[in-house]
Amino acid sequence: MSSIHDQQTEDLRFRVLKLLQERPDISQRDLARQLGISHGKMNYCLKALMDKGLVKLENFQNSQHKFNYAYLLTPAGITEKAALTGRFLKRKMAEYEALQAEIEALKAEVGQAATAAASPCRSSTES
Repeated sequence: MSSIHDQQTEDLRFRVLKLLQERPDISQRDLARQLGISHGKMNYCLKALMDKGLVKLENFQNSQHKFNYAYLLTPAGITEKAALTGRFLKRKMAEYEALQAEIEALKAEVGQAATAAASPCRSSTES
């Protein structure tokens, strides 16, 4: 991934596929709410996943009501989710390691500042 936008798009795809695998009967509105995105953006994302053959929409109860549809991951969707999971984990581990290094540097800085503040100051009249 080269840009932040590409990473965000991939993260969204990963999270959508993950939620759909866990709850195939979830509505677009609930998906959007859980992911913190607009309903329109969710609709666009789901259409793109269906166009790529990663997700299919199935009527799981022969009903005329739209609420009785399920979003199912296709075999290609399951494979893509596995690949996305690996890249997502790798990115998050790198972020975690960078945060750990930053925390350690800040702890050292705070420790040095505390030590400097606690040490007695010499007056200029001492010889």
